[in-house]
Amino acid sequence: MAEAGRRAALILGGVLMAGGAMAAGGTIFDFRMEAIEGGPLDLGAFRGRPVLVVNTASFCGYTPQYAGLQTLHETYGPRGLVVLGVPSQDFNQESADNRTIREFCEANYNVEFPMTTVSRIRGPQAVPLYAFLAERGGGPPRWNFHKYLVARDGRTVRGFPTRTAPDSREMLQAIEAALAAPAS
Repeated sequence: MAEAGRRAALILGGVLMAGGAMAAGGTIFDFRMEAIEGGPLDLGAFRGRPVLVVNTASFCGYTPQYAGLQTLHETYGPRGLVVLGVPSQDFNQESADNRTIREFCEANYNVEFPMTTVSRIRGPQAVPLYAFLAERGGGPPRWNFHKYLVARDGRTVRGFPTRTAPDSREMLQAIEAALAAPAS
């Protein structure tokens, strides 16, 4: 992406300082993405709720984690948790076609949680949301199904590697703690 296009995407994605760095006051709720079914996905709609952001892929050994993510959505969604899937081709295991991805997720895993369009999640071309998450949550994803749990404040981010299953004790304890924390 040309530098001018990247800067424009950054400006749309969040609160920026000179050079494209996130402002200290920025939150996950300042970002917008494109919804996989089309149209904008304003993360501001999730303000005050914990958000679990996961880079997904349809052709990966970890793809069955979609089932666990859907279970988290069903179990904890009514209590406030948002599960957000971000398909990515950064590890060469995802379709480039958003419709194909959506159909795969619905047909194989009954995915109902929100998903974005296919996005870059690593390196200098990462979408601004992922630059923010990597900066605050221990670095960029090393593989598909890396998870970032964002607290209700939209600023506190905890990263979980791919091997941390959605139904693992560690993940469930972190979600319970995030849900129990007061909204700021």
